[in-house]
Amino acid sequence: MMTKTYKLPIGPAHVGLKEPVTAWLDIEGERIVDATVRPGAIHRGIEFMSRERNPVQVIFLAERICGICSFSHSIAYAKAVEDAAKVQVPVRGQYIRSLVLELERVHSHILWLSVACYSIGFDSAFHLGMALREKVMDVLEALTGNRVNYAVTAIGGVRWDVTPKVDRVVRDMIAYYRSEFHEYYDAVINDPVVKARLRDVGVLPTGDAVRLDALGPTSRGSGVRADVRESSPYDAYCDIPVKAIVPQDYFGEVHGDVLDRFLVRLLEVYQSLDLLESILEGLPEGPITAFPKPVAGLAKLKAAGGFGYGCIEAPRGDVTHVVELKAGDENVFMWKVRAPTYANAQAWPLMFIGNEIADAALIINSIDPCISCMERMVLTDRAANRQGVVTKDELLKMSREKTADLRRKMGQC
Repeated sequence: MMTKTYKLPIGPAHVGLKEPVTAWLDIEGERIVDATVRPGAIHRGIEFMSRERNPVQVIFLAERICGICSFSHSIAYAKAVEDAAKVQVPVRGQYIRSLVLELERVHSHILWLSVACYSIGFDSAFHLGMALREKVMDVLEALTGNRVNYAVTAIGGVRWDVTPKVDRVVRDMIAYYRSEFHEYYDAVINDPVVKARLRDVGVLPTGDAVRLDALGPTSRGSGVRADVRESSPYDAYCDIPVKAIVPQDYFGEVHGDVLDRFLVRLLEVYQSLDLLESILEGLPEGPITAFPKPVAGLAKLKAAGGFGYGCIEAPRGDVTHVVELKAGDENVFMWKVRAPTYANAQAWPLMFIGNEIADAALIINSIDPCISCMERMVLTDRAANRQGVVTKDELLKMSREKTADLRRKMGQC
């Protein structure tokens, strides 16, 4: 029997997508047999803008790479600068960094779990999750003064200390989630419709997760024990061990589907609560920054030179920042960011195959994509009917040509 294949576009604007992603699905009836995915073209030139700013000013650019992972990006960047300038962060500052990172993880996972429920039409669980999310946002506001983009990162430490009031607020939040979050867990996991809707959807086998360099909950949901906090501990994680959460340790088997990725994030919320409690119990006394006077810090950074590397485990996976400082230059010479979405997006075409059209938005959302984090762009030449990625040198050449052309035209007016 002959079958006909149709191409169905989804996105970049779609009611079920929380990020601008375009997918061309090759379908036979309702079944997806092949797929091509192009992430959205959100390009803000953040990496390029850093060349006109000093290392301290770039912190605020790093925070705006992603709203939900703003602290993760700023800390990875700060670690890269500290590595290049040979700056040692005080132990108390390291613990406070880990504290905020775990608060951000709780916030991110609860938000994603809620969005996943919305993707399958489970609006009651969506609203319950969004209500639970408010508690951790209130704690972040009490600690930093902001609910998003916390402005707590400093080169050499942090800007805000944990006061007795903040300590009490965080402990109250831990108690709140331990008493209330199980209702969300039970409402979702014990619902047979949810299991039927998520099980065997968007499967990413373990071998393919390794081959495609999947990161974070996307890789751990496929049974890969990959967590930077465990493999390369930093800050408070050097004293407080972290074990990567994988489905086989809790459920005896790995499916590598959306349900496994869902379960990993659920369990990581409980893990973060334990880590938060351990961080508060072990919080040492001492300074929170290596530079009580920011002017001294800027002077040291200006005199520093060389490459620096920073990598931390963000809610979506490991975030890597690389910087280059030139001795005597006030501004950052080079800054490169690799976010987990850039790696996890490669698994989308494989996840689609064998599923149905109704699963498409859920599969895209299952890696918790952040297109702004990817910070890449594709140029399209409509006259020549072609598109492609250009190098930095090609982009600079085109920019100069356009600028020269514009100046000629202005001179003629």
